[in-house]
Amino acid sequence: MKIGEVARRAGVSVRALRYYEEQGLLSPERTPTGQRRYTEDTVEVVRLFQRFYAAGLSSRAIAALLPCVSNGRTTEAERRMLRVERDRLASRVEEMTHTLSRLDQLIT
Repeated sequence: MKIGEVARRAGVSVRALRYYEEQGLLSPERTPTGQRRYTEDTVEVVRLFQRFYAAGLSSRAIAALLPCVSNGRTTEAERRMLRVERDRLASRVEEMTHTLSRLDQLIT
């Protein structure tokens, strides 16, 4: 599939896809004329990147997680990194939950 189709289906810009490629997160095939060609599963992978970015993960952290995403297995070092990220996210969720409660109090 062409870059524009992936962008449309994943809900990102073509520029974002090129950035992911620059960061080593995507490696599309190239046609003899140099056009990028993506597989069907690229759409879901890009959506996952978007969720990771929204959660505050860096490109470097996402790149480190790619083998885990691809094969479903983790090393001890990867699990340590995942625990750190999970704990950071859990803390943010707790803070947001507290903020929601405070807003609910103000509304009522």
